[in-house]
Amino acid sequence: MTRRQPAMAISILLLVALAVVLARLVIGRAWTSDGWRIEVGMPDEAVRGFRLAAIAVAATVGAALGLSGLYLQILLRNPLASPFVLGLSSGAALGLAVALALATSLGIAGVSGVGSVVPAFLGAMGALAVVSLAGRRRGSLDPLTLVLAGVVVSSLCGALLLLVHHLLPPGVRGDLIAWTMGRIDEQPDPWLLGLTAVGVVAGLAFGTARSRTLDAAGLGDDEATSIGVSWGVLRAMLLLVSGLLAAAAVAVAGPIGFVGLIAPHAARIVVGVRHRTLVPATALCGVILLVGADAARQPIDFSAGRLPIGVLTAILGGPAFLWLLHRGRLEGWS
Repeated sequence: MTRRQPAMAISILLLVALAVVLARLVIGRAWTSDGWRIEVGMPDEAVRGFRLAAIAVAATVGAALGLSGLYLQILLRNPLASPFVLGLSSGAALGLAVALALATSLGIAGVSGVGSVVPAFLGAMGALAVVSLAGRRRGSLDPLTLVLAGVVVSSLCGALLLLVHHLLPPGVRGDLIAWTMGRIDEQPDPWLLGLTAVGVVAGLAFGTARSRTLDAAGLGDDEATSIGVSWGVLRAMLLLVSGLLAAAAVAVAGPIGFVGLIAPHAARIVVGVRHRTLVPATALCGVILLVGADAARQPIDFSAGRLPIGVLTAILGGPAFLWLLHRGRLEGWS
């Protein structure tokens, strides 16, 4: 790939990202005497603020999930790794739900804002630790076993999350159920969204600054060590960055599936495997996927409000996951 090609690919991704942002800005729903109707066009100033806030949430969370998925794939050397598939999203959601349940039972202020990142991070790291231990065969991580362990851990976290739902008071329970289906908030907590955006910028800076090290990490332990890669330090950094990004994304928008899986693969198709361009391309693909999904769900109404964003990404991402399995992606990146 020549030097011009990656730059051109990034430019194309930027244009697509701007297109989906514009689509989300001009497509919306308006209340009339006959009920809700689809509205296409530039909104007035009052509505524009809500839509721009939703775009900021979707773009930030999409980029965070994409980068988290990319770094998990590097960390575990598994092209099917992602926060959702490996149970990080479910673990983060469970951690946050448990913290909320404890706060409610003790009669203290609920967990919200920046404070929600801590229990979400602990839940995500707990899930990843269990998956990493269960995903080993003969002392090393096995891609297929790792995915199966992730599915089991995700199911267990989901079951425990349902138990927490059952134990919560009805008023709190309804909000938590809506959140666990994925929610792009039009009135987000500015501090939490700002913290997540800072995390995305830090994740981008980490990946681009260490791009050569990440390229070498794909050669294997012995080859990477022979050219000076410190695997212990790199693994610790990848674990920390991917876990924080996944936890912040869940705290902002709930457990949204498959964006962290699809975004890195889409970016590899567009720009190749060199991490200097793959890292920003993955973030852009995450933005495109989630903002685009948020725009696409606006007209979808089953008489119970808009289709939850997490439901739509699961409907679209599930077949993509099966397609990756069918193509044998467990054996490599091609």
